[in-house]
Amino acid sequence: MIMLKADMNIARAYAGLVPDQQLAARIFRQIENEFRRTERMICQITEQNDLLAHQPVLQRAIRQRNPYIDPLRFIQIELLKRLRAAPPEEQVELETVLLMSINGIAAGLKNTG
Repeated sequence: MIMLKADMNIARAYAGLVPDQQLAARIFRQIENEFRRTERMICQITEQNDLLAHQPVLQRAIRQRNPYIDPLRFIQIELLKRLRAAPPEEQVELETVLLMSINGIAAGLKNTG
């Protein structure tokens, strides 16, 4: 279920926050390769062509929900950029909004984080 909720394109956008982009690309490539390998192995073990293929209602619910969460994810990425660049007096407000984005994403994913 968690694998289906994960989005490597969104993860790539978060990796874009890393100042050393060569390092970010190298580590992200490893993460993405492991993600794809794990996905293949889960499908092989469960004898499915797709994640949660044997639970189509849950699979469909997750796939329908994810696009509605994406805007919050992109807002969170922007908030992280702003927080890193903000002077100390602006950081508390940005941290509050960032925490709200974390809660919103968790609620949308129906997970705690």
